[in-house]
Amino acid sequence: MTIATNRRRFLIGTGLAATAAAFPAFAQDKPTLRFSAVFSEQDIRAEMMKQFAEAIADDFTFEGYYGGNLFKQGTELVAIQRGNLEMGNIAPQDISKQIPAWSILTAAYLFRDAAHLKTFFDSDLGAEMKKMAEDQLGIRVLGPTYFGARQVGVKPEKEIKTPADLAGVKLRMPGGDAWQFLGEALGANPVPMAYAEVYTGLQTGAIDGQDNPLPNVENMKFYEVMSQIVMTSHLVGFDLLVVSKKVWDEMGAEKQARFQAAADAAIDFSTQKHLAREAELVAFFKEKGLKIYEPDIAAFRTYAQEKYLASDLAKDWPEGMVDKINAL
Repeated sequence: MTIATNRRRFLIGTGLAATAAAFPAFAQDKPTLRFSAVFSEQDIRAEMMKQFAEAIADDFTFEGYYGGNLFKQGTELVAIQRGNLEMGNIAPQDISKQIPAWSILTAAYLFRDAAHLKTFFDSDLGAEMKKMAEDQLGIRVLGPTYFGARQVGVKPEKEIKTPADLAGVKLRMPGGDAWQFLGEALGANPVPMAYAEVYTGLQTGAIDGQDNPLPNVENMKFYEVMSQIVMTSHLVGFDLLVVSKKVWDEMGAEKQARFQAAADAAIDFSTQKHLAREAELVAFFKEKGLKIYEPDIAAFRTYAQEKYLASDLAKDWPEGMVDKINAL
């Protein structure tokens, strides 16, 4: 019986070895990439990550977590640094908490539009900022994920034409100094609040308004609890698609090239979808009964730029960077 048992074990072992040789992909598991983001699975950027995941499927197993279900908004960067996460969609404001020079990229009215944003990150100036993040934070920036120009949405029916009209308005902004200062630079009273709590905050009056790109307003149904959208276009909204530098370095040159190409294609797809959706949503919100109008943009831009240049944030900005970005 022992001989028969040993023979069966030998045959089973030989069969497994043969299977592994015939199908090497099953013999060695692909590395797993956990990705965390605050946006929902209905977001265009979730479509972007699905496309990205399909493009890298031969090299990696991708696990996407959305709606802040794995890590809360603002904690993804630290999770990557601690080795608890491989990829994330990181706000530049979160990077600026650790690298003050990055706060320049969070300033109101710095980038003109999505094309200007891409031009910057493809330039030597962008490469300088990305290297700074790689060297100091241990993350590889794959590119900026544009999600729309940020507009001010308000529940009260008071007309907003200049920053003075926002005085005393409780405007929800994400937590963090850079975000809170942005609210001040618009003339409002910024209130830190988690993204998932904004709808209820507007509904109950805990806040008077919020600032988000139009696709976000639709996704989260903020339009149901607002009376108007003021087209301030004060910030070209973007996050950074990043991967742990440790993971990046372990790929090797060929995998890195495929990985970056997949990210580039997915980001371009998302950008074009967002631009098209922004154009459609103005009419959609008007149909829902919201008042939508453009304020005195020059007044907002002047007020914001003066606030930034007079702030402590500006002292950390690379010398001459604002002028160089404007010239792109």
